[in-house]
Amino acid sequence: MTATHRRPGRLSRRPARRLAVLLTAAAAAVTGPAATSPAAQALPAAAASSGTYAPAGIGGPVLDRNFPDPDVVKAGNTYHAYATNSDGRNIQRAQSADLVHWTYSDADALPRLGDWAKPETPLVWAPEVFDNGSGFTMHYTARDRATDRQCIGVARSATPEGPFEPVGDGPLVCPADQGGAIDASGYTENGQRHLLWKNDGNCCGRDTWLHIQPVNADGTATTGPATRLIRQDQAWEGDVIEAPTLVKRDGRYVLFYSAASYGGDGYKSSYAVSDSLTGPYTKAAAPLMSTGTFDGTVRGPGGQDVVTGPDGRDRIVFHGWDAATTKRMLYVADLGWANGCPVVRGSKVIHQAERAALNNAVVRDAAGAWDGRAVGKIDHADSHVEFTVFAASAGPHTLTVRYGNGSLSGGAPVAASHTLTVNGSAGGAVTYPHTGWDNWRHTAVEVGLRDGWNTIRLGKGEHYAELDAVEVG
Repeated sequence: MTATHRRPGRLSRRPARRLAVLLTAAAAAVTGPAATSPAAQALPAAAASSGTYAPAGIGGPVLDRNFPDPDVVKAGNTYHAYATNSDGRNIQRAQSADLVHWTYSDADALPRLGDWAKPETPLVWAPEVFDNGSGFTMHYTARDRATDRQCIGVARSATPEGPFEPVGDGPLVCPADQGGAIDASGYTENGQRHLLWKNDGNCCGRDTWLHIQPVNADGTATTGPATRLIRQDQAWEGDVIEAPTLVKRDGRYVLFYSAASYGGDGYKSSYAVSDSLTGPYTKAAAPLMSTGTFDGTVRGPGGQDVVTGPDGRDRIVFHGWDAATTKRMLYVADLGWANGCPVVRGSKVIHQAERAALNNAVVRDAAGAWDGRAVGKIDHADSHVEFTVFAASAGPHTLTVRYGNGSLSGGAPVAASHTLTVNGSAGGAVTYPHTGWDNWRHTAVEVGLRDGWNTIRLGKGEHYAELDAVEVG
């Protein structure tokens, strides 16, 4: 019987992106290793490892207990993770040799707060610990007695295990007129230590800015004024950004942050980049990690930190809610760098078909397609659509294809397919159940990717199908 294939007529391009793209944290397309990959070309990508631990979004948390806002420091061959209060402890601690298997400490890492702080454990948040050369410094958030705002204090210990003892007569950072200060983290460059923090403006109807401020070597005193870096200005961020983490990769500064309400699935993480330590910073086009990019297997990912794994490669650590929203558990994922932009294994990246490399195929306006366009007329033996994608680490990844199939055979709907080629090697076929034209659906297959850049090609198979996008996670 003869198969038929109707190509829908041209439609006007929709003026705005589909909400679905935002909910899955779609980033702008990546064009390949030669791309400049500015921040506007946001790259969300994934959370499995190269075999050393159960990947986030697939194997679950590495510490299955309430452990919010994690910060990790390595001392010798041991990783020490610290977290916001829980179970009566001001600051929690756990340790690991490999970032995979963790031993939780029953001891409170900060059993006593500074005298400036109200002794209220539920208000002790978001610690940061670093090796100061002669011991360890902790920055923590607590409630200031004088201003009744959350502010940042300092404590020190000879060892990472603690106990940490408060330092100073008052908080280190406490801009009461801006709502106070929370979420300390550190960055050192050319021997100068810097403190990053967020003014807690969402407590009182003010903007929330991420700041950077010079401090002395052991982090116990500020040595200069704070500089504002970024604030909440994207719709998906709601009224708050927080949890700054700063690293430098490929010659650029990358400022990670979390945003939106922390209390459920809507919490997300993203990043901004700059050529200068103090900015200006340009934000990515969409979140790096969200409930949607993890397909719901990690919920409300945030409070992130970046650490070097035992193999010398970067990891991102973060928390995510359990299904009942009763605890924020610890996750660890591989972190790669695509032209200086972060890619998290397990967190899906969207690649639009119209921005891929086409051969004997056409881009058309398409009702219901993400960004209002899709690729059709993949009808000939040499027709194909080739995507260049980045993997944070080698191994199996999920390829999700968003397609439309209106093929008929003898007047009856039929399945269609595309041939699949991965890095030049045949990978079988991707089969598409019938949907009708401009009725977009998803199908998923597993593909083996190498560390770094890869090519995925979809070519003419059985009958006819059109492509809107692929997602790699």
